[in-house]
Amino acid sequence: LRHKVETVPGLLALRVDESLFFANAVVVEDRIGEQLQLDPGLHHVLLICSAVNQIDATALEVLTELERSLAARGIVFLLAEVKGPVMDRLRTTDLGRRLEGRVFLSVHEAFLFARRRHAQAS
Repeated sequence: LRHKVETVPGLLALRVDESLFFANAVVVEDRIGEQLQLDPGLHHVLLICSAVNQIDATALEVLTELERSLAARGIVFLLAEVKGPVMDRLRTTDLGRRLEGRVFLSVHEAFLFARRRHAQAS
C-alpha cells in the first residue's frame, strides 16, 4: 500500500474524480454493483464527491435509483464532501430529501456514522 488508510468493515467508499453526467453516472452505478457482488456483506456505500463540480439530471436520476435499490437491500447510501453548487442542486430533488442526515462534510464523519450504525446493528 502506498498510504495507510482507515477502513470500516462493511463500508464501500468510492471517490468520483470528475463531474457526474449522463455518460459516466452508469459507470459509477456499475462499479458499485460489481463491488456488491464481490462483497455481499456490505451495509454502507459512500460516494466521495470532493472532485464533483457539477451533476446533471441524468446522473441525479441514476443516483436516485441507485439509492432506492440499495435501500431495498438494506444498504445505506451516503455522500461526503459534496461541493456547494452540487449540494444546492441536490437539495431540490427527491434524492436530496431521501439522503437527509446522510450527506457529510468529511469522509471521516461518514466513516464514524457507518461505524456507529454497524455497532448498533451488531
